[in-house]
Amino acid sequence: MSGTTPSRISRRTALRGAAVAGTAGLGLTACSTGSGGGAAAAPTAPVDLGKADEVPEGGAKLYKDEHVVVSRTEDGRYKAFSTICTHAGCPIGMLKGTELTCNCHGSKFDATTGKVLHAPATAPLEELSVTVEGGKIVAGPQK
Repeated sequence: MSGTTPSRISRRTALRGAAVAGTAGLGLTACSTGSGGGAAAAPTAPVDLGKADEVPEGGAKLYKDEHVVVSRTEDGRYKAFSTICTHAGCPIGMLKGTELTCNCHGSKFDATTGKVLHAPATAPLEELSVTVEGGKIVAGPQK
């Protein structure tokens, strides 16, 4: 047989290329700034978060679906913050004690003050207004 034969790649080479492309895509997704249509966002209107006594005195409670964390001081005052990380716009999904950790890049925040405890984030979390009405917590954008 004379002439040129078509170039063939091995199955292993094809799978390796697909794996690299897939991991690169995952990395880009995790670093998204949240400008896409289904991006997570802080509440734009007041949100009923449930019973006020579910937030422990001196502690905090994370409301993942609403992207809010509420803390309660020893004297009973409540504070609320958006749980959208100020570094890359990822929703924060981890609360241990009063320390929030962003799953995307490891930024840490104080749930009682919103302050950054560990980079890469440099700006504090957005503070939200919070009230207790009829024994229920309502949080939303600052008035």
